[in-house]
Amino acid sequence: MLYFNLFWRCFDISKQDIQINDEIRDKEVRVIGADGSQLGIMPSVKALEMAEKAELDLVKIAPQAQPPVCKIMDYGKYRFEQAKREKEARKNQRIVDIKEVRLSLNIDTHDFNTKLTHAQRFINSGDKVKVSIRFRGREMGHPELGVEIMKKFADACQEFAVVEKPAKLEGRNMLMFLAPKPNK
Repeated sequence: MLYFNLFWRCFDISKQDIQINDEIRDKEVRVIGADGSQLGIMPSVKALEMAEKAELDLVKIAPQAQPPVCKIMDYGKYRFEQAKREKEARKNQRIVDIKEVRLSLNIDTHDFNTKLTHAQRFINSGDKVKVSIRFRGREMGHPELGVEIMKKFADACQEFAVVEKPAKLEGRNMLMFLAPKPNK
């Protein structure tokens, strides 16, 4: 059973609905040869015969065109190369995480500097930082103090980060998002 799963998993890499050979039901198709030359518009039966004569597959590459465009090619090789390109594209992607730094209204200087170094470390590693302040009880009456602390934090982060979203009060939390500075 394990062999079966491994075998079928390799065919799931490219999940496009491409019609090949007998699956093509159109009366007429525009055919492109294996070398890329235009062979013209012909019945799909004749195009399939030409592909079989060349020991290749007839693949519909543009189903929305009038008439649909089919190409004579080695479909297995095409799928392999397509899967390879997709895998390469996934490998080059960088997933950006959002790290959180929590401040409070009555934060002291040393705690502020510690949170600042944490934010700097997160941003230097390429992640975004969500800075939040949670208001408790009577603190809700003074949101301007939270804005002041957020502004101070943003100014301190100015040399290595940009403010993606400015400080905004949402319920009991004030949020601000920082992103790494774009490379010049």
